[in-house]
Formats: sequence, C-alpha cells, structure tokens
Amino acid sequence: MPRKREPHAFSRLAEQLVADLRGVPSDVPARSRPRATQPLSGLMEALRQEYRLGRDAPEYTLRERWREIVGAAAAAYSHPVTLERNLLLVLVSHAVVRNELFHHRDLILGRIREVPGCEGVKGINLRMG
Repeated sequence: MPRKREPHAFSRLAEQLVADLRGVPSDVPARSRPRATQPLSGLMEALRQEYRLGRDAPEYTLRERWREIVGAAAAAYSHPVTLERNLLLVLVSHAVVRNELFHHRDLILGRIREVPGCEGVKGINLRMG
C-alpha cells in the first residue's frame, strides 16, 4: 500500500514567486505574519484587565479620597491623574502646593497605601499642569 504524502509547505518567498509566475494574486498580504489562533475568551479577559473594564480603578478611589489624603487646601490645587507602573501621577496647578506635596510625599504615600487597592503604589510623580 503506498504511503500518503503530506502537502509540502513552501516558504513565503517560493509561494510568492510561483504566484507571480502564474499571474495569480497572492492570498496572503505581503507584510502579514501567520500566527496561532487564540480563544476569544482569553483575549477578552486580557483586555478587561488592561483597560480595567467593569472594575473600579485605584485612580477613581484616590480621586474620591484625595481631599482627606492631602488636605482641603492642597486638594484644591492638585489632582491625581493616572497610576502606571505603581507610580501615581499628580497634576499640580500651583508651585507652592507642589513644593508642599513634595516635602510631605512620604506621609502622603503612606496614606495612599492605606486606601484599598493602592497598597502597591511605590511613588508619586508631581507635575505642573
């Protein structure tokens, strides 16, 4: 009984040359790269985690409690914006308030770490804005 031969997979360059020789358009775009198919559920969960869909982000909690963390006077001139790589970006609109927050950053960081979901915050980045 003869053995069944499996189809030979040619390189992309060889397939493109044969397609050009025959005058047949290629099925695969020139710059695409074949990848393994992934299940949609895993992909959706990764997107939910990355963009925090359906979950309260720590930034929202910090914005709500910012007044009690830094005080009413400093909260009037500052605003926590994002939490990336465990660094909190805070925009400050007054130089004196920025200086005050900078000098008390260890105390403020301790208060931030007491907020649920913010235990891993490593530092504060103060920017004028």
